[in-house]
Amino acid sequence: MTSGESIAMVETVLGERAGSAGLVRLNRPKALNSLNLTMIRRMRALLETYAADGGVSSVIVSGEGERAFCAGGDIRAMYESGRADGREATDFWREEFRLNHFIAHYPKPYAAIMDGIVMGGGAGISVHGSHRIVTERTRLAMPETGIGYFPDIGASWFLPRLAGRIGFWMGLTGHEIGAADAVHAGLADYCVPSATLLLITEALAALPAGASASDVGSVIERFAVTPPSGPLAASRALIDRIFALETVEEIVAALTQDGSDFARETLGHLSKRSPLSMKLSLRLLRLGERSDSLAECLEREFAACTGMLSNPDFYEGVRAAVIDKDRNPKWRPASLSDVTEADLARFFPADHPSVFPEHRL
Repeated sequence: MTSGESIAMVETVLGERAGSAGLVRLNRPKALNSLNLTMIRRMRALLETYAADGGVSSVIVSGEGERAFCAGGDIRAMYESGRADGREATDFWREEFRLNHFIAHYPKPYAAIMDGIVMGGGAGISVHGSHRIVTERTRLAMPETGIGYFPDIGASWFLPRLAGRIGFWMGLTGHEIGAADAVHAGLADYCVPSATLLLITEALAALPAGASASDVGSVIERFAVTPPSGPLAASRALIDRIFALETVEEIVAALTQDGSDFARETLGHLSKRSPLSMKLSLRLLRLGERSDSLAECLEREFAACTGMLSNPDFYEGVRAAVIDKDRNPKWRPASLSDVTEADLARFFPADHPSVFPEHRL
């Protein structure tokens, strides 16, 4: 196949060979490149093609437009599917999670250009990769508790393994971070100026077939800069102390007692989140912290996803954020104290559909 020859071109995902690089470009810029089932399937097909192509030394994944790499899954589609029979939502989650696992074990260097907004499912197709690149425009978040959902896409595997307790802070608050804190936390490997992204792609494309992960890293490193320290680095001691506590109630009480500006800001974020989602998220993160593999976490998250199809907070959260856009969800239960063990137990069924039915864990 000649350099520059297009091997796939659809409206929402573009695939192209550029020298020794296999390009994957998300192409829904008006929707902030949010993912749907067609895009997940096309990404998987492209990645499999590049993996089998001896002329491809690395894969570069990016988003079209300057606003977003990928703002996550298409939650309106999930909402509409859940209101029907839930089949499309279930298929989406299963195939998305399989893609996340495939990326985490991809046989070639996988460079994700996390330029602009990176949320939820956008983290799933970038953070699991081998070479994670951020820019001064990066705004990374796991905002799911704000829509009555929880951090999925393997987040219960990677968030607990970030520096200190930053992953727990991110998972519960849903607050965004920039490039400096993404590198500090361990969600990204390189920070580069956005103006150099085309040059990086050209330099990676110029590598010979069979170039190693180290070769790819050396190329990106030539363009890397050290960003100014971010706000999370300055608040690490507080985050590590408070977000190590066992329950959301204890976290809220400790933040209230601390009284610092950062603590008050964090309390403000938590006050807007679904109480049920925060408790579910914390439990998943704690279980993920003790898990042996990403696959184990994905299976557990998939079970919780199927529970979301009958969770009123999910529909209320999407309604408030995307459908009516009033930003005023009415959570049920409305307070942390009203969330019961029975409320949580339905997200952890003993028997549930599998992400990997061919190898049930």
